[in-house]
Amino acid sequence: MSNASLKNTLQNDLNQAMKAGDETTKSTLRMVISAVRNAEVAGKQAVELSDAQVIDVLRAESKKRAESAELYADAGRGELADKERAEIAVIERYLPAAIDADALAAIVSDEVARAAAAGQSGPKAMGVVIKAVKERVGGGADGAVIAAAVKSALG
Repeated sequence: MSNASLKNTLQNDLNQAMKAGDETTKSTLRMVISAVRNAEVAGKQAVELSDAQVIDVLRAESKKRAESAELYADAGRGELADKERAEIAVIERYLPAAIDADALAAIVSDEVARAAAAGQSGPKAMGVVIKAVKERVGGGADGAVIAAAVKSALG
């Protein structure tokens, strides 16, 4: 996969949504593509984001919408909450399938055991274990979910 493949998919799907008159998909993909472009020029030097980095941007965009939907729902603004949830559904089409909790727990306990075998345990092992779990899980779990699982496993 080239670095631009997920980005190209987003752009191609935007073009399809425009032709089809799918307003929700069109507006959501425009915002997501804009967020990706902003991330590419955010540093000192413009960069081309890898698929993994694009997925991180997508997760952040999804998380923002989930928070907004909750705020709108709490404020009795159901139509706006529904709009945010519809945008989340569009974004989720581009995110890897989430790993289930049991599989994640098994990977975490395996990596905790490896760290312990290497002489690392407790909170000091957290960084090493999180990194190893992220490598094994890939984009299948959010970093915060992994960190929480590792933290509880390390006690």
